[in-house]
Amino acid sequence: MSESNRDPVTLPVSATNPGRGVANSEEARRWCRERAIEDIECIVPDQAGVARGKLMPTGKFFDDKPMTLPAAIFTQTITGDYPDRDEEEYAESITDGDLIFRPDFSTLAVVPWASDPTAHVIHNAYHRDGRPVEVSPRRVLQQVIQLYNDAGIQPVVAPELEFYLVKPNLDPDYPLEPPVGRSGRTERARQAYSISAVNEFEALFDDIYEFSEAQGLEIDTLAHEAGTAQMEINLRHGDPVELADQVFLFKRTIREAALRHQMYATFMAKPIAAEPGSAMHIHHSVVSLETGDNIFSTSDGGASKEFLNYIAGLQTYIPRAMAMMAPFVNSYRRITPHTSAPINMRWGYDNRTVGLRVPLSDPAARRVENRVPSSDANPYLAIAASLACGYLGLVNKLEPDEPATGTGYDAPFTLPRSILDAVQLLENTPELVEIFGSAFVSIYRGIKETEYETFMGVISPWEREYLLLSV
Repeated sequence: MSESNRDPVTLPVSATNPGRGVANSEEARRWCRERAIEDIECIVPDQAGVARGKLMPTGKFFDDKPMTLPAAIFTQTITGDYPDRDEEEYAESITDGDLIFRPDFSTLAVVPWASDPTAHVIHNAYHRDGRPVEVSPRRVLQQVIQLYNDAGIQPVVAPELEFYLVKPNLDPDYPLEPPVGRSGRTERARQAYSISAVNEFEALFDDIYEFSEAQGLEIDTLAHEAGTAQMEINLRHGDPVELADQVFLFKRTIREAALRHQMYATFMAKPIAAEPGSAMHIHHSVVSLETGDNIFSTSDGGASKEFLNYIAGLQTYIPRAMAMMAPFVNSYRRITPHTSAPINMRWGYDNRTVGLRVPLSDPAARRVENRVPSSDANPYLAIAASLACGYLGLVNKLEPDEPATGTGYDAPFTLPRSILDAVQLLENTPELVEIFGSAFVSIYRGIKETEYETFMGVISPWEREYLLLSV
């Protein structure tokens, strides 16, 4: 589910994040000194959106020597394995040589759950000759934004992140269960938008808000979602890289806050079989760099041709970029009819049964919501993929079909049904390969194929239940 109205679409100021005013090493040093920071987490989002990096004493961090990490950081699977490496596409991965990582000081923030005064800062990756590492997820997103900027426009996004709270689960053979709330009971019925159900975890959400404020992470709204102990946090709209950074950090923040209260927060797309899946819906609009106006609306307030072109691009290319929006085997368990998840790329006005929803809004805030991405997606790659699809619609002036007026679940299922199908579609779409780069697509394909083979090595309870004595 999603909020139906938001503030007018404008690029927000960046004054709230405690580190956003920091522009260089000297300012960062002063910032750390003022807060008596002892250690700095130097973090890098990998292909799965996992935080990799090093923990450094503050003095060492500022000794003017850049952080180095093996190139394999961008070829690692979620299980810690590595696919076969392609020297032609990404030479450093063959020798596992070091890459150079430099901090983006605008992301500097305290780590509020750390026992000692600690900060973290997100790093960008570079080759030794100074070129940005083209397969870095943050770089993939930056390159897509550059395409927009070269055309005189700027994308604006607003992610919505769903997740489940569950009891600690130490044995993966057992299903997940909802946690115990302050009443001493667990949820047994779905409580969509229930205030009392949210209040069951009041102490946890107090910590989430406190941790978020300390890092400058801006929560728009928090609500109970449709699933049992399923929650949703909506973020304010803004620059795509800043919002991807926020989702990346929010996941860490929510997990850490949950652990303080003896529960897990999970962003699996489908963690509980009988419950709805968790999504990361992405709201899109585009503004003119010259005027700041939303190009999705005409001067008289109507929907512009660019708006329809953008929707058509999303319709055409999201199925082909879905591997970056639904990246794991589990992601495709969420995409089933009548479970609040889309099964096709129909679009409609204020219609939550289709893949592309146009929320009710005034002309300045006209936008389209991509409801396909799952909450397990790397936010940098999911946002990059979604923006790339809309961009292709704009530049190629594609035309959408007619908006759906009824349920989208009665229309044919047109999205990929597995990660292997999705990866094949991505690899065989030249327009997307050109945008993301052949090196990235090749490595991403290898990672997903390797993860799938690992998954196929596990025998499921369903197989033991129905095949053991019956076939």
